[in-house]
Amino acid sequence: MKLKRFGTAAAVLAAGALTLSACGGGSGGGEGGEPAADAGSVSGTLIGGGASSQEAAMTAWTQGVTEVSPDLTVNYDPVGSGAGREGFLAGQYSFAGSDAAMDEDEQEQAAEVCGPEGVFHTPSYISPVAVAFNLEGVDTVNMDAETIAQVFAGEITEWNDEAIAEQNEGTELPDTPITVVHRSDDSGTTENFTAYLNEAAGDAWEYDEVETWPSEIAAESAQQTSGVVSLAGSTDGAITYADASQVGELGTVAVGVGDEYVEYSSDAAAKAVDASEANDDGSVELDRSTEEAGVYPIVLVSYHIFCQQYQDQETADLAKAFGQYVISEEGQAAAEESAGSAPISEDARTAATERIDNITVQG
Repeated sequence: MKLKRFGTAAAVLAAGALTLSACGGGSGGGEGGEPAADAGSVSGTLIGGGASSQEAAMTAWTQGVTEVSPDLTVNYDPVGSGAGREGFLAGQYSFAGSDAAMDEDEQEQAAEVCGPEGVFHTPSYISPVAVAFNLEGVDTVNMDAETIAQVFAGEITEWNDEAIAEQNEGTELPDTPITVVHRSDDSGTTENFTAYLNEAAGDAWEYDEVETWPSEIAAESAQQTSGVVSLAGSTDGAITYADASQVGELGTVAVGVGDEYVEYSSDAAAKAVDASEANDDGSVELDRSTEEAGVYPIVLVSYHIFCQQYQDQETADLAKAFGQYVISEEGQAAAEESAGSAPISEDARTAATERIDNITVQG
């Protein structure tokens, strides 16, 4: 089953709005402990940026949140996960969207803008990362983890290579050269994809888990999810990795898991997350080398990163209202319809609700 691509680019951050401080974007005063406003009464503009994987879902969220908070405007700049976290830490955004959790160094930096309580993550968007290709006449190809790693490392260079052909009996594969297309920007999708290769492909992948594609691998590149999909779509024989909601008409790889090959779907991605462990900061640890039947192991959990304490009550109220809508059943259903993502579980919703409810004001 292929997920359809819906939605357009989310609202892009206006240049004049970049003066907003990451955790003090509103004009309200407020003291710590002041009760938060009801979601329906909040008013103002919340500015965020980050993961382009969330682009279609974010369009649904920014429109849908107005049903519960009519005077709340959310502007989101899909600049990529790394740039989103950097913008949050630099004071450009009041929240960040990221396909990767903040590392220890980033968490320490966050204390400078969010106060000593720092940040937390809410799993907001769960989606398979599709291994997508452009090969005329071929819609689906089976590959195990080792083969995927060898392709992306540049060791398998033609589509009819024996390692691919023996996993695809009955499929006529041409001798078309393989062109690897990767993200050129710091990308949480790259980090999730290489984490899978690092855990599941064994010695076939020697580049570890990275957010920036290894420069040693000769390949083509493009900015953001839309960029790699567009380049792959215009290049015969190309293969790339991208959030499944945006692969469009590209063919996709069914990934070897145990004794079967699993095509991506929201349900198969959700199974991978349900088996994961939650960290204290709200992020999750995925088992990407699983052999459990029906699990699609190349999955990203995309987060919204918020301050525990904002500099003013208005921004805290705006962040709460938007954060609660995104993780609500309505918000998750809107993302599923728009982007084909998998709704978060009830356990994840309960934990995220508690964290968002506990947002307070510094001082």
